[in-house]
Amino acid sequence: MERRNFLKKSIFGGISYLILPSCLNFSKDAGFELSLDVVTKLFDGEKCWSHPRAGIVPGFGKNGAPRVVMTMNSLDLAGSDVFRGMFGLETHDLGNTWSEPVELETLKPRFEIIDGVERPVAVSDFWPGWHQSSEKLLGTGHTVVYTPEWKVTNPRSRHTSYSIYNAETGNWGDWKKLQMPADEKFYNSGAGCAQRFDLEDGTILLPISFRPPGKNSNVTVCRCSFDGEGLNYLVHGSELNIDNDTRGLHEPSLTRFKGEFFMTIRNDEKGFVAHSKDGLHFGSYVPWTFDDGSDLGNYNTQQHWVTHSESLFLVYTRRGANNDHVFRHRAPLFMAQVDPEKLCVIRETEQILVPERGARLGNFGVTDVSKNETWVTVSEWMQPHGVEKYGSDGSVFVARIHWNSPNKNFRS
Repeated sequence: MERRNFLKKSIFGGISYLILPSCLNFSKDAGFELSLDVVTKLFDGEKCWSHPRAGIVPGFGKNGAPRVVMTMNSLDLAGSDVFRGMFGLETHDLGNTWSEPVELETLKPRFEIIDGVERPVAVSDFWPGWHQSSEKLLGTGHTVVYTPEWKVTNPRSRHTSYSIYNAETGNWGDWKKLQMPADEKFYNSGAGCAQRFDLEDGTILLPISFRPPGKNSNVTVCRCSFDGEGLNYLVHGSELNIDNDTRGLHEPSLTRFKGEFFMTIRNDEKGFVAHSKDGLHFGSYVPWTFDDGSDLGNYNTQQHWVTHSESLFLVYTRRGANNDHVFRHRAPLFMAQVDPEKLCVIRETEQILVPERGARLGNFGVTDVSKNETWVTVSEWMQPHGVEKYGSDGSVFVARIHWNSPNKNFRS
């Protein structure tokens, strides 16, 4: 499949390829240019793509380039969060061409007997990431347990799911469950949509959410070992919670910048950020704001990190962008530089990564492809009915961040 460049004329008129202006350079901070591609699309009135995220396999592409492996769920538009399958596609030439999406048999839903009833269990919110120490592409996510009629109900069990990619065969291994401590608070726990951080010794800092019985959801970071075959829980850190009328804290994502760790967290009312010295132990968290003190406007939607050796960025959605017609204001997709000392977003650095066309863009991933490029991958989620009238068509986008200076954090 030839790369299908996103046509600016489809939204703005007249220009065939979208190149956004370079980010302003703030002192020695990282500058960049942006480009946007559509790599595939699906919208047939019954299904669309969701959760497209990618990982790299260094050296397995053309001429020494990495192979970029993307996974995504198919979404049943007749239900709520119904993921009946996982699909994959690849590029061996840094996005110039892509394979067609194919269903991944090893990541398909299974049927399990739960409380005496046979129920479908799917893998979703999956995120592949290269694990340098083992030289394996490891994907993590969580499980979704449905009723026999493919409905989501509570209470239900939930696990962190994971799978390992075989670069020689081009196949994913059968998905497995991370075994957590035998504590009822982890009955409903998982790393869905979580941006993990791999330490130099090979251990993994994996953020998860968990919901103790009768309480709001909490978040924590698990330190795990990974030997290339099995992911094993070792210990977990601070348990962050919120005591209000929301569902709690969800979908934490972690990064390290200049030796310090930062975690961004979803909540029904607003996004939060927390800081840590070791990636496990966090103090209090604070709401995301702009540097003028005003609320960022992100709510009930995940946020993730783009981390360059010279600058830290947040990718997010928010209110206040002429987007009241978009479900939970989940488009456009923004990126802005973070002030790591004040824990806020610098307003004047805000850029649109993916424009708004009616459909939500809140479920996305970030991939460091090389020292020169970072990709943000996202699809147009074609619910509720009628979002297509604003121009959306189920496109899967790759927003490419072309760094002006090499990212010294990049490890392969």
